[in-house]
Amino acid sequence: MIYPAKQISVSINRTPEDVYNFVFDATNLPKWAAGLARSTLIPAGDAWIADSPMGQVKVKFAERNKFGVLDHDVTLPSGDVVYNPLRIAKNGHGSEVVFTLYRLPSMNDEAFSQDASMVQSDLEKLKSLLEDHRRF
Repeated sequence: MIYPAKQISVSINRTPEDVYNFVFDATNLPKWAAGLARSTLIPAGDAWIADSPMGQVKVKFAERNKFGVLDHDVTLPSGDVVYNPLRIAKNGHGSEVVFTLYRLPSMNDEAFSQDASMVQSDLEKLKSLLEDHRRF
């Protein structure tokens, strides 16, 4: 089965390296990703435990790489694992952050739209945080 997908992006006036390093540090998630982490994350081996709006989840990022790939698996309280593609790409002197949101079979139109709005809000928060605070 192929899921319908929507790419959600934001341009950030910071280098791809700056954005990548900030996002890769999972302890920063509560600062910008309210849809995924609302409080301090707890290390769990090569993953992190987060208190999310969905309940307690496990977040595992792709290994550090030079390609701007920040894909991550989120293990939901049900045990289901959701794959989340996330990329940081060079955009002129700054960066483009692109998140691919999949519409899972359990999502109706309203839930998918709400999820997309939450992701857009999180990316806008990331932009604001990185552009307003030159040191993070």
